[in-house]
Amino acid sequence: MPDTDEILAALRHVIDPEIGIDVVELGLVYEARRQDGHVHVVMTMTTAACPLGESLTEEVKTMIRQHVPGVTSVSVDLVWEPPWQPSMMSASARQRLGWR
Repeated sequence: MPDTDEILAALRHVIDPEIGIDVVELGLVYEARRQDGHVHVVMTMTTAACPLGESLTEEVKTMIRQHVPGVTSVSVDLVWEPPWQPSMMSASARQRLGWR
């Protein structure tokens, strides 16, 4: 899983500006894989009404290109199934938000 670990490390630089926590800790990244020079990410937003979907998708692409060596292309699928739930957040993200 070295490629996946590198991709997730890059995605930790993508901070949800409304919440102040990265997309990995928020549980928004459902899949991250690399095949040759192409990286494919499947992710969601906390709500389908989130106005930041396009900007976060572009930031995901930028951070992967900047932090993962050898990447030639990046695609991001924004999905709504399964719907995001607070239980998808890491324990540290829930703690930072004061949730148990």
